[in-house]
Amino acid sequence: MKRKAVWRWVLVAVVGALSYWCIDRWDVWFHNPEEDPYKASAVPTRILLTFGDEDGMHSRNISWTCGDETQSAYVELVDQQDGMQRESIMATGEVFESRSGKAAYYVARLRGLQAGHGYRYRVCTGDAVSGWHAFHLPDAEEKETSFLYMGDIQDSIGGIANRLLRRAFRANPDAEFFVCGGDLTERPTDAYWGETFESLDSVGQAVPVLTVTGNHDYLKGVIGKLERRFSLIHSYYLDSMIGENQVFTVRYKNVQFFCLDSNREFPYLWTQRRWLEEQLGASTAKWKIVVLHHPLYSIRGSMNNLIQRWMFNDLICENGVDLVLQGHEHAYARMTTSPCAGRLFSSDDDDAARASCGRTTPVYTVSHCSPKSYRIEFDADRFDKYGSGSRYFQKVRTHGDTLFLAAYDANDGTLYDSLYIKKNSPSDAVRLTDCGKDIPERITFTPEPNNDKDAAFAKRIEEYKKKKKIQ
Repeated sequence: MKRKAVWRWVLVAVVGALSYWCIDRWDVWFHNPEEDPYKASAVPTRILLTFGDEDGMHSRNISWTCGDETQSAYVELVDQQDGMQRESIMATGEVFESRSGKAAYYVARLRGLQAGHGYRYRVCTGDAVSGWHAFHLPDAEEKETSFLYMGDIQDSIGGIANRLLRRAFRANPDAEFFVCGGDLTERPTDAYWGETFESLDSVGQAVPVLTVTGNHDYLKGVIGKLERRFSLIHSYYLDSMIGENQVFTVRYKNVQFFCLDSNREFPYLWTQRRWLEEQLGASTAKWKIVVLHHPLYSIRGSMNNLIQRWMFNDLICENGVDLVLQGHEHAYARMTTSPCAGRLFSSDDDDAARASCGRTTPVYTVSHCSPKSYRIEFDADRFDKYGSGSRYFQKVRTHGDTLFLAAYDANDGTLYDSLYIKKNSPSDAVRLTDCGKDIPERITFTPEPNNDKDAAFAKRIEEYKKKKKIQ
């Protein structure tokens, strides 16, 4: 009888603990912020230039919103190398009604564009027209590709993301497009979509924007829901989705991107796995880059994102992927693959043994440019470098046989990390050179008073700094 009483109390304690945990996490799992009522602009607004289809050299999409009923709409396009002759490209329109309003969304698909040409355009809806914008297509003979990457942005209303993004593009005028690792928008409400376009202002109309879905792009629930509004804005997904999977691939010169939706449940991820296997197997690009939101190797806990890693990582390793761009965890981290994976180095005298292992591809990076920073774990045997307490962006540049990756502190523009990958031919071994190992790591954090988790994190930081001899 006593034994039954003990087990009864154990069961009560377990149920109570689980109940408390569920109550504590309820808002995190299920609460969606209210969407304030809104009325769509009567003039074209929220104009976005993106890639159009798999041919990143000759296609673009332009999306925008105007009014709450569809009208005749088109893009007026001027080829600046072809006698300034104007062409009208008709747009498709669709009304999307959210929880607190509705707006008409338009997409014009520009195909057969000429490499090396500059274009001017404006969008026209009914009698309303936008101002003129311009973009340029690279010459097919150009040997170099350059783009900027940011992880989560999800800026607060009135945030500073636009200032950081414009500063990054001013410092890197050769950047040809912008890639985001998901959570470009804080939450799927009209106000936050407006903030996103404020962030992209002057950039998103001139260079293609490529983003994957993040968890903040979904409405919360037992099964998350992605509003169609997301695809109407990031319109390349309209023609590339596999079922309900937001997947997309685009080839740009000698680089091919493979965009995944890591937020989905197991059956959807399995469908994406089959798609990724097919796309990687068919790719002839010299450089292959996978973009997804959840890091395959988490920096917040070794048990995180195991399903995503199990689904995708073997394909990434077996099919010559060079770079995996990730977000979600609101810090900076870089991991290069080691032939000695799993080997433990237990003393400070093992530097030579570590170096003898070498480093190779794929390179995994985690980055963010959000106002929020998260507590992370530290695993110096797996990750090459960490950063905490700031915002970051990366510049990726390919030139011939070399891919260069540089990470910058977005707040002050200083170089934070750097490496390059060199491969002469498919049969040659990949050579990876770490140029960032001598740039000091910056790990900053201000714990909240009486917060046990913050105190434990601050202690982990001090232990990590002591181990790595960081001042």
